[in-house]
Amino acid sequence: MAVSSEYLDYLLEGLAPLGPVGVRRMFSGKGLFLDGMMFAIVIDDELWLKVDGENRPRFLARDLAPFSYQRAGKTATMNYYRAPEEALDSPDVLLDWARSALGAALRARAAQGNPRPPKPTRPRRSRLRT
Repeated sequence: MAVSSEYLDYLLEGLAPLGPVGVRRMFSGKGLFLDGMMFAIVIDDELWLKVDGENRPRFLARDLAPFSYQRAGKTATMNYYRAPEEALDSPDVLLDWARSALGAALRARAAQGNPRPPKPTRPRRSRLRT
């Protein structure tokens, strides 16, 4: 399970209007962070977005699958759902879905009360040359 630099660069370029998106190794892929909040996971060149009770119906209405993995012989499901195909074809659509995921991350942070200080992440520089 790997994440290609080209795919990650493409996503980061599309997400740039949100602000400085940081990248950290997570699971077998990468976690995407903004303001210390993880709002997306990239695994095997697939984008998974954070969900909660408020934005999950939008994902379910599109029959988008939740992120799950096997651990100790059991299937574990996380609060991340696959991004729709059109989000990868249109920067505006990508931003719309990413903002929904950021909203879920913000609500999760607010529910925690006194969250831990965020770990530092460095914005990844695009390898694309202009």
